[in-house]
Amino acid sequence: MAVLSLDAGTTGVTALLVDDQARVIARGYREFPQHFPSDGWVEHDPGEIWAATLEATREALAASPEQPTAIGITNQRETVCFWDRETLGSARRAIVWQDRRTASMCEEWTSQGHEPRVTELTGLRLDPYFSGTKIAWVAHNDPSTWAQVTAGRVAIGTVDSYLIARMSRGLHHVTDPTNASRTLLFDIHTGQWSPELAALFGVPIDALPEVVPSYGEVARTDPAAFLGLDLPIAGIAGDQQAALVGQAGFAAGDAKCTYGTGSFLLVNTGERAVPSSSGLLTTVALGRPDGTLTYALEGAVFVTGAAVQWLRDGLGIIASASETQALAESVPDSGGVVFVPALTGLGAPDWDPYARGTIIGITRGTTRAHIVRATLEAIAFEVRDVVDLMASEGGVQLPRLAVDGGAAANDLLCQLQADQVRVPVDRSAELQTTGLGAAFLAGLGTGVWSPEEIVRTRRTDRVFTPQSDGEAAHRRWRRAVERSKGWLEE
Repeated sequence: MAVLSLDAGTTGVTALLVDDQARVIARGYREFPQHFPSDGWVEHDPGEIWAATLEATREALAASPEQPTAIGITNQRETVCFWDRETLGSARRAIVWQDRRTASMCEEWTSQGHEPRVTELTGLRLDPYFSGTKIAWVAHNDPSTWAQVTAGRVAIGTVDSYLIARMSRGLHHVTDPTNASRTLLFDIHTGQWSPELAALFGVPIDALPEVVPSYGEVARTDPAAFLGLDLPIAGIAGDQQAALVGQAGFAAGDAKCTYGTGSFLLVNTGERAVPSSSGLLTTVALGRPDGTLTYALEGAVFVTGAAVQWLRDGLGIIASASETQALAESVPDSGGVVFVPALTGLGAPDWDPYARGTIIGITRGTTRAHIVRATLEAIAFEVRDVVDLMASEGGVQLPRLAVDGGAAANDLLCQLQADQVRVPVDRSAELQTTGLGAAFLAGLGTGVWSPEEIVRTRRTDRVFTPQSDGEAAHRRWRRAVERSKGWLEE
């Protein structure tokens, strides 16, 4: 028995086959293109995401000794897609979570006094990060697409909704509470779309997906549309919530940090939505079949792994992410260089959409090794800032930090992180916990596992303990962050 997990991330799609012992028995992966039509704009072609999904799934199925019995889906959360309900073709490119084009719109809503009420209902901020602002931008700037939305021809949804529509040949238009809670349109206290918020952003609720539980048989694939597979779609969650499940974070107080395109620290707060006044997000961690919700506090760092990708694709100073550890370890420190990777603005705790990337402290002696090491240090500093905020604002003192994601394979990064957060960093034996979490949800939805059984499957690869005092380096980092702020306003 195996479960198929699909992880539709920001740069590619990963397909995993996970057996009933929680072992990954086959993998497939395909990247898809990123589109940057203007400064601060980031877009995806949904058709390219779908093509990558098909190819990654084919690769995993070809390598698997077992056929799947159910499907779990996890995805980049705040990216918003528009597609024709009949043809399933994309009405326009998706606007990606990293996109900052709605910064001025957010400022206008804030100046009108809307943010306190929005935060009260959603646990979020008025920031370009979230889907509702992107939908409002389309309403104001893409009249052709919006006319089709208001006519009922074009559907709106996050990437999970789009993929399920494609996999079911348009029969199902659904999402789960973890994805819905990232739209600025969902009342996290009632577990429903909010008519008040929909009116504020000008979004017709009937264009949005039905909100279904995060696990249970909520949809079904059409064999003619999805590689001949006739399977229940039994698990759905946004990528960071799926990673929390993949780390077996079912209990209040459980915490994880995933290093992906960005880095996201989530702490399970149980059935209590803990409010935040400065920087953290209150979000849904899980929607249960009985309608109850589990909540989390989240710190969102927009650019971490994407900074390493930029070193490779933008600057061309590395050939692959895997060489960063050896290169960074070839120098004893960053040589005074600090890199603030605010390539799409700053998330927690600073929340500045006008900040931009800054490399400071460069001298004639600076080499690419120093810049690479400064990049790894920046990731550790950014996560430390969120941990500090969790402690000062949320009263959350972490006994350890469970980590996963591709960059967690880097021993130097994990050690730098332990030095900065001053608690042990526990690296999961399975770094793809986002995809593993989607598989677990599908297994929960079809009776393969119970939560207690999932907790017993979690395995540690290595624990990194704090070894040095990183306070001086962190103070220098905070000075550099202040210099990166408000760049576009000057």
